[in-house]
Amino acid sequence: MEIIFITTAFVAGFLALKCNLPPLVGFLLAGFGLHAFGYQSNETIITLADLGVTLLLFTIGLKLDVKILLSKEIWAGATVHNLLSTLSFSAALLLFKYLGVSSLASVEIEQIVLLAFALSFSSTVFAVKTLQEKGEMNATYGTLAIGILVMQDIFAVIFLTVSTGKIPEWYAIALFALPFLRPLIYRLLDKVGHGEMLVLCGIFICLVLGAGLFDLVGIKADLGALLIGMLLAGHKKASELSKSLFNIKELLLVCFFLNIGLSGQPTLSAIGLSLLFMLILPINGALYFLILNSYKFRVRTSLLTSLSLLNFSEFGLIVGGLAFSKGWISSDILVALALTVSMSFIVAAPINRKGHELYQRSGRWLKEHAAEKLNNRDQLINPGNAQILILGMGRIGSGAYDELISRYGKISLGIEIKEDSAIEHRSEGRNVISGDATDPDFWERILDTANVKLVLLAMPHHQGNQIALKQLQSRNFQGQIAAIAEHSDQLDLLIENGVDAAFNIYNEAGSGFARHVCDQLEPTFAKENEH
Repeated sequence: MEIIFITTAFVAGFLALKCNLPPLVGFLLAGFGLHAFGYQSNETIITLADLGVTLLLFTIGLKLDVKILLSKEIWAGATVHNLLSTLSFSAALLLFKYLGVSSLASVEIEQIVLLAFALSFSSTVFAVKTLQEKGEMNATYGTLAIGILVMQDIFAVIFLTVSTGKIPEWYAIALFALPFLRPLIYRLLDKVGHGEMLVLCGIFICLVLGAGLFDLVGIKADLGALLIGMLLAGHKKASELSKSLFNIKELLLVCFFLNIGLSGQPTLSAIGLSLLFMLILPINGALYFLILNSYKFRVRTSLLTSLSLLNFSEFGLIVGGLAFSKGWISSDILVALALTVSMSFIVAAPINRKGHELYQRSGRWLKEHAAEKLNNRDQLINPGNAQILILGMGRIGSGAYDELISRYGKISLGIEIKEDSAIEHRSEGRNVISGDATDPDFWERILDTANVKLVLLAMPHHQGNQIALKQLQSRNFQGQIAAIAEHSDQLDLLIENGVDAAFNIYNEAGSGFARHVCDQLEPTFAKENEH
């Protein structure tokens, strides 16, 4: 059976990729197809799926700045959205009930509100996967989306605890000691090196110190994984640990999407009800947009955040399963929820792929805030007298910046997507500002680019560099453009698309190392005789 599952998932994921859809859409369809042929989910699939979600929340925590959750637009925005969407969806479902939808005929108002509450959440798994694939986890809209999702996860844990009547054990208070153990965990991370022991250490911290301890005291394990990740976010190895767990997490999440597809046999009644549920999905997105826009974010930020959250959550299935076990809803409604979650992923995937294009088309008629009233994260950008722009101030961008400063003086400006990283660069003497170079409005927000003669595309994701390249070309940038890539086919594509120079970061690292050795050591060798 496992061979059939793996083969079907691979083929479906590959076909989805070739259709310019995220592979997760293929995994969902593979699950439905397998179920249609009589296959059922099993304990192995369910266990691996749960592990995937737990690792996902842990890696989110590793990248999450607690200050983001404390900002008003996150905690207040998530709370207001949850309340308004629950009220709106309840009204819509009651309308369906009184219009004669048979599946809802016997459902009481209390259960209608419960269904509406379940549908008010967005999927953390889907949104994070989509943001990672686009390389925009750290974009302004990406951090907003992640912050709202984390708040929703906290709401979900509180609801599940209350609704199941499961009260945390009295000794759960001991969890407040975890922050005091952080120095010990930091020291452990320092000692494990960079290989397989780092991966194993990360899994140990996530599943034992995080999920395991929280489950032991009667609190949802996933919340433990998220919080222990947040506890380690300040460690110098946090980013490396997240990257080392990436492939394991991705593989386990295949089981998560397969499991959703395998969750139930669609009936005509369930399919009809799920289509009705899908009618309220635009309301969800509209509420996100209106709430975020009220906090003075640009139209582009509000729209892309809303599109990232334009889906229903797997949390709906958890609530549905709880309600079904208590006899509150029928099996048809439970299956309809599974179908609705799946269909929302399928609908949202191509929409998110085209998010920037949708903004360019709709941004013309969506009213923008005055520049002086914009949220601090979306302010205008002044490049000063910079002649070189470096987009992406990670290790490669920082190295390029320092080399160019030593050659030409202070004529460079670095653009870094993370505000904290930009502040750190400035404290080290570099001319760096915070900004999202994949933003279609980015160049319009720059007050003057007349002095810029060279742009270096040094972002870590190929897609991000491609988007920035298109934005430069669409604004008829006349200077030179250089870019980095990880693979030879990406180099060819960059050259084909018009960059003046493209560099393979791995090949260039080797030649750079050799140049550095020669410059520092100045070795003398006897040249080999040529024949």
